[in-house]
Amino acid sequence: MAIAPTAEQIKDLVDRAPEGNLYMLNLLKFKDKAEYADGRETTLTGADAYALYGQGVTKLIAELGGRLVWNGRPNTLVIGEGELAWDAVAIVEYPSIEAFQKMTASPDYEALHVHREAGLAHQLLINCLSHEQLMAGLGGR
Repeated sequence: MAIAPTAEQIKDLVDRAPEGNLYMLNLLKFKDKAEYADGRETTLTGADAYALYGQGVTKLIAELGGRLVWNGRPNTLVIGEGELAWDAVAIVEYPSIEAFQKMTASPDYEALHVHREAGLAHQLLINCLSHEQLMAGLGGR
């Protein structure tokens, strides 16, 4: 299960990033118990470890002019079949693709990333277009 983008996915994001704000939909599945790559012992759950990452990264996003738009936990499957596959859902707004790239390349982000890796079992990260961006791409139709 993936928790990091491939080089091709990063290239696609950069090539297709809209003008202006960048909206990222996060679908998150946590490990039952956090597992740190350095082998440290921990009593943290995956959700606990990810929360450490989330607290720090939220500050980094705000410093760049972005924000956490919404987050929550899936509750009930209303349409479709199967189990709810995600433990948490979030939408994050960055002021631009450049701000997103600056954050993910920063030493502060790298220091927090260890908690993300320890806590996540799987993630989908989806760049979404706002209504305004979609309409601009359609020529205002």
